Amino acid sequence: MPSYITPQGHQKIVDEYDFLVTRERPRITAEVGWAASLGDRSENSEYIYGKQRLREIDRRLRFLKSRLDVIQVVDPASFSGRTVMFGATVDIEDEDGAHQTWTIRGEDEVDTHNGVISYVSPLGRALLGKAVDDTVAFDTPGGRREVTILAVRFPPR
Repeated sequence: MPSYITPQGHQKIVDEYDFLVTRERPRITAEVGWAASLGDRSENSEYIYGKQRLREIDRRLRFLKSRLDVIQVVDPASFSGRTVMFGATVDIEDEDGAHQTWTIRGEDEVDTHNGVISYVSPLGRALLGKAVDDTVAFDTPGGRREVTILAVRFPPR
């Protein structure tokens, strides 16, 4: 199953990958080479830390590469209408009358503090395909909840 992402989210992953490959890894490799030239590596903290950092960078590079292999870029600016689709910003009201605004994006773009949820989250899945004035139910760790869709917006083209 593909994993969807916005063009901005894709660019962020590409930028991090490029930074690690072209700047961070070469810098740390040079530091490890310098530390290795000092002699005894068993008690050389710069060498030990550098090797550990290289392993972390390589692990992150493998993760980013695996994400780039499966993600499918979807531009939400190409959508419009009153139906919730990937990339929509949705205004909702819960059963207590509280209003919230959420933007539905890819798993790699989640930022709940800034109102961004994944399309595979319980709320994201419940909202997809629904329209303004629909009431949708979804399960949370605290129990079943219902929300009503007040408005649906997409980024400008």
